[in-house]
Amino acid sequence: MRLQDVWFRYGRRAPWTLRGVDLTLEPGETAVVAGPNGSGKSTLLQLAAGVLVPGRGIVAQRPKVVGWVPERFPADQPFTARAYLTHMGKIHGLDAAADIDRWADRLNFGHFLDVRLGRLSKGSAQKVGLVQALLKPPGLLVLDEPWEGLDAQTREQVPAIVAEVVGRGGSVLVSDHLGEVARLPGARRWDVRDGEVRAGERAGGKKVIELAVDAAEAGDAVSRLRSFGFDVLSVRDEVPQR
Repeated sequence: MRLQDVWFRYGRRAPWTLRGVDLTLEPGETAVVAGPNGSGKSTLLQLAAGVLVPGRGIVAQRPKVVGWVPERFPADQPFTARAYLTHMGKIHGLDAAADIDRWADRLNFGHFLDVRLGRLSKGSAQKVGLVQALLKPPGLLVLDEPWEGLDAQTREQVPAIVAEVVGRGGSVLVSDHLGEVARLPGARRWDVRDGEVRAGERAGGKKVIELAVDAAEAGDAVSRLRSFGFDVLSVRDEVPQR
């Protein structure tokens, strides 16, 4: 996907929010959008996802399937979580019942599937928003502050989900102000400031080392590893037998 000389503003006489953006996101690549509040990060994400249309320039070669997760999922809708996700699956031509249950189990919100969206907490609503973006495997996954409001267990899943999308040859574009993007090894950085976007280099390569600890000590082990600056990519219950 390429953004070619993209400009955007929120009104004909408004100042330009973004000016002359030229960026490329390759298949199998992750880019992290960084910058101060109000710099245009969310605007850039929405342009990439197709939610907004440039005032000038074009977004070319956008994948056909785009998964878009806004910072705040619009939960003021007259559906239960299950009904909403079922409807979104039908839009994609899917019978998504099994996938909805699988994702609900993975993200630990199965007990909320039959609750109306408007009654969900922000974190639970964000899980619904994440699932709707993944029901049909996206060629481009766009995540605006995906860790915001999520419980610790679900935050651990986000890097794994990103890795799965990238592993299938998809691209991921993500913003974050909580520092969680440190868990996305090899991601490219896009810095947004004063209406302009500068593409940085890909982060240096890392090695993945698997460790096994007693279940009762897992939480303490994760905390200690992070305190030493290590990235904990995932936590699972069992270690496969070798």
